[in-house]
Amino acid sequence: MDTRLTTVDSIDARLGPSATAVAAGRALQATGVLWFLVAVAGQIAFAAHVLLFYGGRAMDGNVEAFNKRLINGFIEGDPLGNFVLVLHLAFAFVITVGGPLQLIPQIRSRWPTFHHWNGRIYLLAALVMAFGGLWMVWTRGVLGGAANHLGISLNALFIIFFAIVAVKNAIARDIDTHRRWALRLFLAVSGVWFIRIGYASWIILNQGPAGMTGKLDGPFDIFIALASFTIPLLVLELYFRAQDSRAVLSKLAMATLMLTVTAITALGAFGTVTIMWRKDFLPLLPA
Repeated sequence: MDTRLTTVDSIDARLGPSATAVAAGRALQATGVLWFLVAVAGQIAFAAHVLLFYGGRAMDGNVEAFNKRLINGFIEGDPLGNFVLVLHLAFAFVITVGGPLQLIPQIRSRWPTFHHWNGRIYLLAALVMAFGGLWMVWTRGVLGGAANHLGISLNALFIIFFAIVAVKNAIARDIDTHRRWALRLFLAVSGVWFIRIGYASWIILNQGPAGMTGKLDGPFDIFIALASFTIPLLVLELYFRAQDSRAVLSKLAMATLMLTVTAITALGAFGTVTIMWRKDFLPLLPA
């Protein structure tokens, strides 16, 4: 054995990471936090949209208006399907509000009881939405053909799998691993939101609905049906690898990618409010 190498390694271990490596790690963490803040703002808007449009129509007894936004929404003569739909929308609001709260470290540390109970509600809502989504897709059908059937089904199966593994690691008290699976679950659950910001950002960048059709079978429709959850999960895995890596270049490259992802997320979140949901928010705006 080369004792010189052993000596160098031991010195490196005592000295710890270089200032450059520390700065790169902080840059990576900062871009992750920045994306999360942008995503939370966008998801708050999504939750408000669900509450204002669907909640408002339900309170008025006008559930037929759901069909203005949903394909195969409220169907006359299908009480079970309509119940599942309403349950799905209600849990969509719960999960969109509760999900980000689970990922805020200050809440986890200061209010652990809230974190635990909110986590249980979040997991229940995630599973109900996943199974409900599978049931509606395969019994009511969906536009977009095989791509949308596959995309929605895979997304639901990912949610179920991630939820099970996250709970398993929480029970085993492997908190670091639990948090990583919880992040995967958060992104998979957000697939419906990612579809909307994907459409909105694409429309803005192309100045119109390029590659999209009314039947959701255009090239971009097919792409977003699968990319809405697979790309965010891929970015998360790259983020984890950069986090675990000691290479400064890896951390800086991932931080740059996160800035790009954040910009696209912000553009899409802005587009959903100004293009898709503008009428829902008009009553809240000053005259």
